[in-house]
Amino acid sequence: MSIRVLVVDDHAVVRAGLRRVLDAEEDIETVGEAPSAERAVFEAIELKPDVVLLDLVMPGKGGIEGLPAILQAVPDARVLVLSMQDDPRYVREAFEAGASGYVLKEAADTEVVEAVRAVAAGTRYLHPALGARLVSAEAEERRRADADPLSEREREVLRLLALGHTNQEIAALLYISVRTAETHRAHIMQKLGLSSRAELVRYALDHDLIER
Repeated sequence: MSIRVLVVDDHAVVRAGLRRVLDAEEDIETVGEAPSAERAVFEAIELKPDVVLLDLVMPGKGGIEGLPAILQAVPDARVLVLSMQDDPRYVREAFEAGASGYVLKEAADTEVVEAVRAVAAGTRYLHPALGARLVSAEAEERRRADADPLSEREREVLRLLALGHTNQEIAALLYISVRTAETHRAHIMQKLGLSSRAELVRYALDHDLIER
């Protein structure tokens, strides 16, 4: 029985290229395409794919934000994120949102096929080099946590807040949802015991997160 794949990417050329690669395999069949995470939910309900190959950054609802809705619609499906983002933070956020695998768009066709087969079989897939970077980044975050209560992402959000960006602007800059940006802000204020933007700016200045 073939592995049924739904390809989700906002670029038609990318979708066509992936379909060509996947359909060349005897055990894989592209059953549909979607240009957005929102549309992917409807396609997934109708097509019942085994694997959803999901782009991370798209107009409207991004892949990480849309991933839970896809899994809620088709709980038995596996989501394989296909992204240009090789930052370990995006990898971690994708897995935390429910992804079963993460592969880079620059990867060879053979790796994409291997990743589809792996997640379809119930195995988590992550390229070894990306995995090593993720482990290294997590070790570095643990080291920093001993001296700094904020995570790397929280420090980034704090810096943007101190520079005057709104939650909506931060969400767009970091490819996260507005709700996630708001949650990061609340955690920052709580961890640091701050109660105002002025105090937040002062902390950012004292810790060299922004220039004086």
